[in-house]
Amino acid sequence: MTAIHIKSPALTLKAGARAMRRIREQGLAPVDVGILPGAAGGPKALGIQGLDLALFGDWLPRAPRERALIGASIGSWRFASACLADPVAGLRRLGELYTQQRFSRHADIVEVSTRCSRMLDDLLAGQDASVLDNPHYRLNVVLVKSHGRLADDGKRTLGLGLGAVIRDNLLGRQHLHRHFERVILHDTRLAPPLQPLRDFPSRCLPLALGNLRHALLASGSIPMVMQGVRDIPGVGPGTYRDGGLLDYHLDLPYATDGVVLYPHFTDKVIPGWFDKGLPWRRGDATRLQDVLLLAPSREYLARLPHGKLPDRKDFKRYLGDDAGRERYWRQAMDESQRLGDEFLELVDGGRLGERLRPLA
Repeated sequence: MTAIHIKSPALTLKAGARAMRRIREQGLAPVDVGILPGAAGGPKALGIQGLDLALFGDWLPRAPRERALIGASIGSWRFASACLADPVAGLRRLGELYTQQRFSRHADIVEVSTRCSRMLDDLLAGQDASVLDNPHYRLNVVLVKSHGRLADDGKRTLGLGLGAVIRDNLLGRQHLHRHFERVILHDTRLAPPLQPLRDFPSRCLPLALGNLRHALLASGSIPMVMQGVRDIPGVGPGTYRDGGLLDYHLDLPYATDGVVLYPHFTDKVIPGWFDKGLPWRRGDATRLQDVLLLAPSREYLARLPHGKLPDRKDFKRYLGDDAGRERYWRQAMDESQRLGDEFLELVDGGRLGERLRPLA
């Protein structure tokens, strides 16, 4: 008897209550999507490149409209790439530039910061204006202003500050207001697509040519890994860092009458970077009720090298073997084409609603 081979799903699809009801009743069309979040996660972005390419290169352009892209850390870099004149070329270039990053064996924060700044220069390549003039996409970049010891890049002082953050976060996420202020720099044509932000001190300020690169670099500046970005034009004095410290997976109060489409690295929404080891900290269902989350399935991940998406630990895993790491990362990018293909098959075939599970 011939064996029957059933293709395992590449995607896990989860939806908030209102998004699930809407999609099961009406399906999903590109015109329904007005907001896309992009989480912090470093090289994990390479592992969902194929999903980004399908969305920005095929599906969303079928129904051009004003759309807000709100990203922290690598999420902001992905979306800046999608705002370039050719989003497919921009996203592919981001993947290649990131993959080509090489650091010395004992790289310090100055070296890492310098190389990342050069990568951003190579990515934008003088096209900064096209990011802010994109006819359809409105970029929002999430970062944090650091208070007290966290404003210092000295290893000992910063380490003490991070220790205080970990302690206060264990007591309750709300205590992080002592350490961070949320800053969202946004396209001046559209305010951030959010309900009033009351969880932490927050400012929404204009994104402009004079601060675009500062904002993108700051949004990905992980403490102890990169230098903080100081005194951003139009934002004010201070030290600005990775937006994922507060808003790791962008558990934000989205304001929309449509669907928030979330291409993500994982099927969970973890509020802040310091919540990664706290399994009881998960996204707020009331904030996420309009979200449709797309993530690689467990079956998909199991077939990848090392059974996972690329991540920052790979720089140590492949220490002394950059060529091996690059092969691995490129394989992950190539494989991710399956993620985009499966999404298009499901949505074009009207079968998306069958695969939805609750986003808890």
